[in-house]
Amino acid sequence: MIEGLVNTAHEAVVTLALHGSGGQTRDIKAVIDTGFSGFLTVTPALAAELGLDFRGTSRATLADSSEITFPSYSVPVLWDGQARYVEADAADTTPLVGMRLLDGHSLYVEVEDGGRVVIEPTARG
Repeated sequence: MIEGLVNTAHEAVVTLALHGSGGQTRDIKAVIDTGFSGFLTVTPALAAELGLDFRGTSRATLADSSEITFPSYSVPVLWDGQARYVEADAADTTPLVGMRLLDGHSLYVEVEDGGRVVIEPTARG
């Protein structure tokens, strides 16, 4: 189980441990974004700091229908007690947890300032 809190901006936030290529670990606060179909986003500065493995370029369509491209990396993330390699897109934004990282899990959010956020594996997860 992964637990977090709803912040004053009414964002569901969890803390994740990311592992770098040199063995370093960095905890980040990431906002759960159910409108993001990828795994995870990190800042370009964090990708460089951790020495993440470059995997290519990804594309995204924004709400205004414009398209953007950005670098994509492989990153080991501690997810529900297990190291899991996922794709992280580097973007100049708050780190985001997307729906592909949540796959096989249920998400419970008490939508109020300080409310609980709980992510648990489903029976098939």
